[in-house]
Amino acid sequence: MITEYDFNDFENPYSQFKTKELGERLSRAQRLIGNLDIPVLIIIDGWESSGKGYVIKDLVKELNPKHFKVSVFETPTEEERTRPFLCRFWNKTPRYGDIAIYDRSFYFKLFNDLSIEQEELEQNIEDISSIEKQLLDDNAIIIKFFLHQKEDTLQKRIDELKGDEYRSFMISERDEDQYDQYHDYLEHFDKILEKSDFTFSKWHVVSSEDKKEASDKVLGMSIDLIHEGIDRIMGMKNGGLRRQMRDYVPMEKPLNKLNLNLKLDDDEYDELKDELQMEAQELAFELYTKGIPTILVFEGVDAAGKGGAIERLTREMDPRGYEVVTTSAPSQLEREHHYLWRFYKDFPKEGDMKIFDRSWYGRVMVERVEDLADMEEWNRAYKEINQMEKHLYNAGTLILKFFIYIDKNEQLDRFKDRETEPDKVYKLTDEDWRNREKWNEHIEAMNEMLVRTDTDHAPWIIVEGQQKKYARIKVLKTFIEQAKKKIEQWDA
Repeated sequence: MITEYDFNDFENPYSQFKTKELGERLSRAQRLIGNLDIPVLIIIDGWESSGKGYVIKDLVKELNPKHFKVSVFETPTEEERTRPFLCRFWNKTPRYGDIAIYDRSFYFKLFNDLSIEQEELEQNIEDISSIEKQLLDDNAIIIKFFLHQKEDTLQKRIDELKGDEYRSFMISERDEDQYDQYHDYLEHFDKILEKSDFTFSKWHVVSSEDKKEASDKVLGMSIDLIHEGIDRIMGMKNGGLRRQMRDYVPMEKPLNKLNLNLKLDDDEYDELKDELQMEAQELAFELYTKGIPTILVFEGVDAAGKGGAIERLTREMDPRGYEVVTTSAPSQLEREHHYLWRFYKDFPKEGDMKIFDRSWYGRVMVERVEDLADMEEWNRAYKEINQMEKHLYNAGTLILKFFIYIDKNEQLDRFKDRETEPDKVYKLTDEDWRNREKWNEHIEAMNEMLVRTDTDHAPWIIVEGQQKKYARIKVLKTFIEQAKKKIEQWDA
């Protein structure tokens, strides 16, 4: 893309307009995407000292500052380095109707590592592809610019900054390194640009030999690409271009195969519980000392015993090393983002454990059954969730997902118990009864979820919950078994 770039063939149809005029046109486009609740992500990447700041300044000059945000992504902080690669970028994605501008982006790490292993590069490109596709499918507009410059231009700009006592601090080792190894970086950039020039989010290479010309071209192209994106999105909404069809044929129904008669007697339970809780505590501490992040997901039918299982699992663990995240209906701010956005802030850093009492799987269960998401949205969520969990796994995370199941009669008995016990009545809600009325629809959704999101890197453990004691011991045993396996892999 850039190794054969012809700097002399720089067409700029926007040079006939003044920068202010282009800025005002972009401002009108901003108001339009605001009215339509369409999020826009603009990525400004490129060589060091190529004019990214200059371009971004012109880009936002006429915009309403309440509805855009510029995020600078350079070397991650110590805190950011302890979390999965994409977390800091997901957290800055635009809310519906706003513009997010990335000064550098998730490509920054790849661009600046000449020695990156091919496997790591491919893995990161795959992760980046998933975030861009997921945002695009959520009706976002993504625009990617790469500012390109000649070798002698890079040196000239470095020298100018060095000679300016007020701006010399802006020169970093990366500037010097890119100049010293210009041709190596040129080949490296070209490879990454080619690999990430996705059909759904193309790169736009812009010569920054003349910063003003580059700025005007980025402004003009942003206007045109935003309008193209609006036409695409509105065409799908109004013309029904999204296929309301499904290619899934329900072959397996794992919940229908369970033996719900599994039980433990009281003596066996008491003997096992104390021993297993101490072992779970020791393994949780070992996961912490080795810096292994852990995610435990608890899902199941209402009143299945998720809370009780979590309490017994964590009973002997140091509470400073884990956090239980209770997932409820999204807030207004969370509804103004991609549905996965709200979970990224809660993913654990190295050594920490996050326990999700309900999770992102609400998308394919309650949101599906209650028509809170349309079929196209929840049907693509299986793949999106698998991609997200694969990214977390690639970052070294131990992921275990527990689904606790009881039958309809047992659920009714537990509901009645909650109604009559003062210490439990708070657990029973109108929503529980409403969900029960749609038992069959929920079970159908749960079966499909268990089949389509059960992976080697993030397996589902179906727990027979008819007897609470049996379920709690199974959760403890499974955690211990999988934690040991993860630690062995880590040490290998």
